[in-house]
Amino acid sequence: MARCTVERLMRELGITGAVRGKKVITTISDASAERAPDLVDRDFVAPAPNRCWVADFTHVTTFAGVVYVAFVVDTFSRRIVGWSAATSKETQLVLDALEMALVAARPR
Repeated sequence: MARCTVERLMRELGITGAVRGKKVITTISDASAERAPDLVDRDFVAPAPNRCWVADFTHVTTFAGVVYVAFVVDTFSRRIVGWSAATSKETQLVLDALEMALVAARPR
């Protein structure tokens, strides 16, 4: 039976699949907090390397638990220029990824 058929039938019958593990919350937003401005206006294209970097962090579920990963991407090359992984989601996780990107960008 086709996967789409199974999905449709399950949806019609109100059946959902089993989900293992706990849901991981990576961000707790504050609705009253001021949002950072969008400095690139959602245009993730740079004219040259090291002109525009974007950063994000996420979680990866492993057999040993949850690992948080932060990364910095150069929008010109679409290459990860800095990354960091940790078992806790603290500020230092993102700062380590940024530090790696800054060290890699220095002229030699």
